[in-house]
Amino acid sequence: MSTPSSHPLPGLTSGSPSIVESKSPTLSACLYVVATPIGNMDDMTPRAVNTLRAVDIIACEDTRTSGKLLAHFNIEGKTWAYHEHNSEIQTPKIIEMIQNGHPVALISDAGTPLVSDPGFQLVQAAHTAGVKVVPVAGVSAVIAALSAAGLPSDRFSFIGFLPAKTHGRQKQLTDLKERSETLIFYEAPHRILASLEDMRAVFGGARPVTYCRELTKTFETVRKTTLDELIDFVSADANQQKGEIVLVIGGQLKADNNEIEQHDKLLLRLLDDLSVKKAAALASDLTGVKKNALYQRLLTLTDEASGAD
Repeated sequence: MSTPSSHPLPGLTSGSPSIVESKSPTLSACLYVVATPIGNMDDMTPRAVNTLRAVDIIACEDTRTSGKLLAHFNIEGKTWAYHEHNSEIQTPKIIEMIQNGHPVALISDAGTPLVSDPGFQLVQAAHTAGVKVVPVAGVSAVIAALSAAGLPSDRFSFIGFLPAKTHGRQKQLTDLKERSETLIFYEAPHRILASLEDMRAVFGGARPVTYCRELTKTFETVRKTTLDELIDFVSADANQQKGEIVLVIGGQLKADNNEIEQHDKLLLRLLDDLSVKKAAALASDLTGVKKNALYQRLLTLTDEASGAD
């Protein structure tokens, strides 16, 4: 191993020294996993700023993106590109740096590292090597969306990004259909409508959803609705098909089957004059049973009727 005074840093941005001398003897040589803002710079914590100023190296997903953040807080450039394409090469180098006495911070382009961002391999390697890992907590789009969603938060699962292709998306959604906890997804803006259509096809249009777009930014949107209504809303406004998107989806309700089935006659009668969605809504008002459960029961009844024909 090299000594701390002679360890080269391949990957430092231009203008940064190739030899690092520790500038913060009071900061322990650890891996600091630092959360950064997802939009509003005021969400950067003082501890995060102080940590990034004190470490010898900041491993970041994109040095250009992180450079803007560091410039905003007057943090001198000492960045090292660390992303999914170079992690196998850079991981052992970073671990060696820490073992040689240099504190290193890991950040992503925005939010908390490792949440749909690179970093797992590095953190895992640190634990394996006996290197201390220190979380510097802050913003996460997942938790921010959940906190504003108005959906059950006692149990939830973060799914992340769905597959890019329809077949893969629908397969994964089918696997999740019966889950009762709240589900949280990220989605790319160019796929948002296709993903919502697949969610409706699998979960049903009455499934509750909170649409969170551009959280903490100027054009923030938080809209609690159903998949049916959300598709109409997003389709009608091209601006809602831009930016960073988090979808918080209500889990499958586990209503008592007997409670629902006793209303079959009412449901079928309403269906003579109303759409499935409106029939379920009216039946919910009349019986007090959850609309989503009645909607799903109506779909089952219509499927059974079709099969009988």
